[in-house]
Amino acid sequence: MTTEERTNLITRNLEEVLTEEELKSLVESGQALRHYIGFEISGKVHLGTGFASMLKIKDLQDAGVQTTVLLADWHTWINKKLDGTLETARKMAREYFEEGMKAAALCIGADPDKIEFVLGSDLYEKLGQNYWANVVRVSKATTLARMIRSTTIMGRKESDISDAAMLIYPAMQSSDIFALEVNIAHAGTDQRNVHVVAREAAKDLDKQKPAALHHHLLQGLLQPVLITGENGQKSLDMEAAKMSKSKPDSAIFIHDNPDEIKRKINNAYCPEGIVEFNPILDWTKYLIFYNSANLTIKRPEKWGGDIPYSTYEDLEKDYADKKLHPQDLKNAVAEWLIAQLEPARKYFEDPKRKAALEEIERLTAK
Repeated sequence: MTTEERTNLITRNLEEVLTEEELKSLVESGQALRHYIGFEISGKVHLGTGFASMLKIKDLQDAGVQTTVLLADWHTWINKKLDGTLETARKMAREYFEEGMKAAALCIGADPDKIEFVLGSDLYEKLGQNYWANVVRVSKATTLARMIRSTTIMGRKESDISDAAMLIYPAMQSSDIFALEVNIAHAGTDQRNVHVVAREAAKDLDKQKPAALHHHLLQGLLQPVLITGENGQKSLDMEAAKMSKSKPDSAIFIHDNPDEIKRKINNAYCPEGIVEFNPILDWTKYLIFYNSANLTIKRPEKWGGDIPYSTYEDLEKDYADKKLHPQDLKNAVAEWLIAQLEPARKYFEDPKRKAALEEIERLTAK
């Protein structure tokens, strides 16, 4: 595979790369490419966590990149998730979350055996003082204002920061990049701020500046929250609109059964003829057509018969022109997801994994 082919595979379908020139130079350098993405253990694995991330991990594997998933139990503890204890976060990281991500990999066609899963606690114990010294160095290289702004990576507003430990969170996440000795950091667009912190701090730590990959955040299924700017233009409040573990009907979880998938999709926000901020179209574009797949909309002959689509653009145009009805699109998306997630459902039939799933459901029940 040529440098251009590897670079194109690594960067395709991303929202942003910091920066493409740096990444290309990295690929050309002949260095071993080492990637990481980290996750809090804050709930069940949904399409945004497992599917969207794994699509990019599959690209990275195909490009010869060593991929790592950090099971961020300390970050879960600091962010007061699950029952608020480090012990539970650590337990669920290995027993549920790692297994959930492996199941997602199977759905995508990625190789779970080639993904290194690293538990935060294990990493920090191994590195000891060196890790915590880097946390301090990152903090010293970052202004308080930027650190406070970066706390939004926790899925909280700045006004929600209730204790000083939360200010350590961005410095730890930046230090994780250096601790794992990776040269490619990866996350959704909501984690951009912390990657900028790490890139700016790299020089002060005498570390290699990581390239940063930011994939699209899948929209949640509920009616979106819009923000009106000073110019009157409306934009999506992504923090409110993205798929959320705390709003079960906004998300499809990788082990949802077919009836649950159909129910959630049927209830999703999907106004006829409206393309903008439409979550069903968002999923169609960024999941189904990620790999230039085909999608056939099945309809009775009296309603025009089946419609095959080979590009998202054609499907979107027909939807905007009201040639494609929302319910027909919903039915096709639901059936696609049911088939795609079958490996995950089977994976969680294992008694130990099923028990872990039941425990995470208990911990996150309201």
